[in-house]
Amino acid sequence: MSAPDRPSSLRRPRRPLSPTLIAVGGYVLTRVIGLVVLAVAAAATGKDGLHRLKGRWDSVWYVRVAEHGYGYEVTLPNGDVHSDLAFFPLLPALERGLSAALPFDAATAGLVVSWTAAVLAAAGIYKCGAHVAGERAGALLAVLWGVYPTAFVQSMAYTETLFTAFAAWSLYAVLRGRWILAGALCAGAGLTRPTAVALVAALGITALVTLVRERRLPLRTVAGVLIAPLGWFAYIAYVGIREKSPTAYFDVQAAWGNSIDGGVALARFIAGLPWPAALGLCAALALLGWLVALCVRQRQPLPLLVYTIGVVFVSLVGAAYFGSRPRLMMPAFGLLLPPAVALARLRTRAAVPVLTGLALASAAYGAFTLLGSGPP
Repeated sequence: MSAPDRPSSLRRPRRPLSPTLIAVGGYVLTRVIGLVVLAVAAAATGKDGLHRLKGRWDSVWYVRVAEHGYGYEVTLPNGDVHSDLAFFPLLPALERGLSAALPFDAATAGLVVSWTAAVLAAAGIYKCGAHVAGERAGALLAVLWGVYPTAFVQSMAYTETLFTAFAAWSLYAVLRGRWILAGALCAGAGLTRPTAVALVAALGITALVTLVRERRLPLRTVAGVLIAPLGWFAYIAYVGIREKSPTAYFDVQAAWGNSIDGGVALARFIAGLPWPAALGLCAALALLGWLVALCVRQRQPLPLLVYTIGVVFVSLVGAAYFGSRPRLMMPAFGLLLPPAVALARLRTRAAVPVLTGLALASAAYGAFTLLGSGPP
């Protein structure tokens, strides 16, 4: 005899999944797709996909700093000197600490830090998006960040995820009025990447506008603004003292070809391309400008808007290798909020195929780049 049905009044109602968990889960799924595609492509070509994630390009420099400290230089055939002082210290410090405490090397520690930070970044991006445009748009914003064309870097032992995690949660803290926490997180970002100047500007300009509008500035806001640049300034000062020059860090970057030239190098790069490629690149830049305009029209909160525009500006006005610019702009997740809001208007059965296609395209491009000559 079968047991009687349990009375409906005694059945436990299913708890809905946390919106943050849904957003982070969707993001993680995009990165898993990227890793699976990379693994398949690596197996098909006989290459080591894991090595591409933790042992090439900038990852090697971070590991060298983690293992030996600063002081390494490479002299190129043309006489240019590349110094490891170009790389900010927080990621190698974390790599060193983890590799000392746990049974794996610094390169693997870099992956652990990057992947952990990626999850934290996705959660922070969701929180910002949900605060501005609602939970559905916030979740889609996190997923769209995971299918960004150069999102494969989010799976590498690079600083993009660590920096974005600090930036997203710092901006969310500002949006919630928690200025001291925002300043502390911004200081962490300042120890991670030079792009932190955009985040410092976002906090400073927001505080200034608040002062003009309200003719007063709470002490916690002042404290947050003063704390915000400390990480960035600390490393710039360290390099200056070490090299006995106040402009030493900028000299190091210039030797790497990363000086600020107002976009001259970008213009010359476009002018030197065959006209079909130049036209395509101009179209891409026009799309970027359109996205920035949409962010303004969307009336995004001032700190998020200033940060987004600041990251884009810093990425375009330097003389850096052009192929790195899309990666440098990746932390500007505010650019993805207009398409996230547009996707949020669609039904789930219409949005899922779009996101799936984007995830596969991003994964294919990532595998192609990582298994090729690079650099990203």
